[in-house]
Amino acid sequence: MTEVSGTAAEERVGRSAEREVLAEFWYYFRENRGAVIGLCVFVSLALIAILAPLVAPHSPTEQYRDALLQPPVWQDKGSATFLLGTDAVGRDILSRLIYGARFSLFIGVVVVTISLFVGITLGLVAGFFGGRTDTFIMRVMDVILSFPSLLLALVLVAILGPGLMNAMIAIALILQPHFVRLTRAAVLTEKTRDYVTAARVAGAGRLRLMFRTILPNCMAPLIVQATLSFSNAILDAAALGFLGMGAQPPTPEWGTMLAEAREFILRAPWVVTFPGLAILVTVLSINLMGDGLRDALDPKLKRS
Repeated sequence: MTEVSGTAAEERVGRSAEREVLAEFWYYFRENRGAVIGLCVFVSLALIAILAPLVAPHSPTEQYRDALLQPPVWQDKGSATFLLGTDAVGRDILSRLIYGARFSLFIGVVVVTISLFVGITLGLVAGFFGGRTDTFIMRVMDVILSFPSLLLALVLVAILGPGLMNAMIAIALILQPHFVRLTRAAVLTEKTRDYVTAARVAGAGRLRLMFRTILPNCMAPLIVQATLSFSNAILDAAALGFLGMGAQPPTPEWGTMLAEAREFILRAPWVVTFPGLAILVTVLSINLMGDGLRDALDPKLKRS
């Protein structure tokens, strides 16, 4: 009976400690007003992307031939049917922007997941084992970082073939060296600490030391880097789409929308303006969130 009550007390203490950690995190995060605004914008975009079939007024691929390059509702000859106007083949720009949020957020999630998994694994191996393994992995990362990121992505997509999936693989490859370097640096710092030595003396194996003992204490800078890489992935995917190497028409991806609209930039500027603004607002909100996460997770930036 005493053991059961002791276990329950320990669980309550654990939950209380978790609540305190979350409360402290939120306190420092909300101190950055830009980060809170970025979080609100990002959550709104995520909800719009999830609810796209319910929110979008039209199909993103349906063409209205009697409304080619129709201006937004507040301009002359605008119509409430197409609030942000239509493109060169009569597709509703607002609906394409809403569905495009799905693609952009999907790209960010997939790219960051791949980069995190590969980068953390390679960084752990390099930092934990050191020696020739460390040298080989880091020299490969240096070679990848020595190329301009967009140029390397273009070469990889040209080899793999144009398409959204190949573009995401290429972007993940060029972003993961940052995770490798961050993880390696954190592992080199953590592996000499007393708690790691104690776990090794207690008989913990290499995998347990790497993934259960060291890795959880290296996650703070990786979370911030993942947030910033999310915005970089969206920008790179839009750039590849603009160059015709990413998502292919009629996919309503924001970079592809820009590529399709560039020849109408003078006589129908709205077809370029709104996709560009969507990219700007999304990337800015994510970067603001990243700043807030850095303030909340880095103890050096916390004010007493």
